Amino acid sequence: MSAETARSASATTGLPFVTYVLAAGVFLMGTTEFIVAGILPEIAADIGVSVADAGLMITVFAIGMIVGTPLMAIATLKLQRRIALSLSLVVFAVGHVIVALTSSFPLVLGMRFVTALATGAFWAVAAVVAAKAAGPALSSRALGIVLGGGMLANVVGVPLGAFAGHAIGWRGPFWALAVLALLAVVAILKHVPADPSDAPLPSLRAEVAGLRDVRVWLVLAGAAIVCGSSLAAYSFISPLLTENTGMAADSVPLVLLAYGVGALFGSNLGGRIGSSRPYGVLFTSAAATFLVLVGLAVFSHSPAATVVFVFLLGLFGMSTNPILIGKAVGYADEAPTLASALSTSAFNVGTAVGSWIAGFALESALGATGPVVVGATIAALYFLPLSALVVRDRRAERHHAEDSRVAG
Repeated sequence: MSAETARSASATTGLPFVTYVLAAGVFLMGTTEFIVAGILPEIAADIGVSVADAGLMITVFAIGMIVGTPLMAIATLKLQRRIALSLSLVVFAVGHVIVALTSSFPLVLGMRFVTALATGAFWAVAAVVAAKAAGPALSSRALGIVLGGGMLANVVGVPLGAFAGHAIGWRGPFWALAVLALLAVVAILKHVPADPSDAPLPSLRAEVAGLRDVRVWLVLAGAAIVCGSSLAAYSFISPLLTENTGMAADSVPLVLLAYGVGALFGSNLGGRIGSSRPYGVLFTSAAATFLVLVGLAVFSHSPAATVVFVFLLGLFGMSTNPILIGKAVGYADEAPTLASALSTSAFNVGTAVGSWIAGFALESALGATGPVVVGATIAALYFLPLSALVVRDRRAERHHAEDSRVAG
């Protein structure tokens, strides 16, 4: 079956199976990114560091994702995509084995950074493979499924990993993730097709040239803003729930679960609906995210309202991600890998900057409401790159129509 026939078939019978294989890989990597948060005290006590120092395992991972994703995309550019994905999973597995065996905290941090590089490389290549396999008509839907693997990690993987860490020791989840990653290598090699032998060799110059389109950078700005707005509030949701809402500390995980469920549905619905109405979803979600954050700030003293708003924040805040990555890959055309990698970096930059500013707001007179106010302010900025993107798209469509008439 040719690539074009496969794409046509996917449009009528659904997404290719490789979409779900890639989603499983993203699930593993999404789990490892945040699982540490649930077992920090156990890690700190076993290795002999403070809980605050153990938290560097999260910080180092985020830095690795921001810096490493585009660098690893460039480093693996000449590799077959199935080989790049497989190598990423092998490095991921080795990093987890070393963390599970060592008691050296510097080595643990080093392996977390290496694992982040592997994660970034996998995410960047997986997005391109998923979009190409599904074809233009279903690329956003496919990316919604793939990114949904990361959302599912927050709903299922992270809580299960934290439970296992408490039950059998914090090293257990790291061993489990290593084994599952190696099993995923087998699935990748079986289901991800080799790149066509007659396909042009990837070129760094072509990848960089693909970034000349201003629309790519508008998408990256949107990606940073959407994560910055949502994660500014989410990162400090615990003090909001305990101080403003008056919930008990042991109720917080249930509210976080509501966010994760909303994010899972949002990613899938956004990708599905965004395949046919991308700007409808983008503008609706932008407006809804802003209104949800305003509502959360105003009604945070009501437990019922707060839970609903947290769920809606996950639903609308994460619904645009597959569409944004799909557009970045589409605008870069024949050189999409670097654009996909930069999208992942942009999401993490938004998370880092948004949570950093929100931390200052938490210490201000606004108190626990401060991070939500920061999130709402950032969300309002989302309309700037979206509006500019619409203008640029319409201009490109007019130029394409004029060129077609001249050619005809």
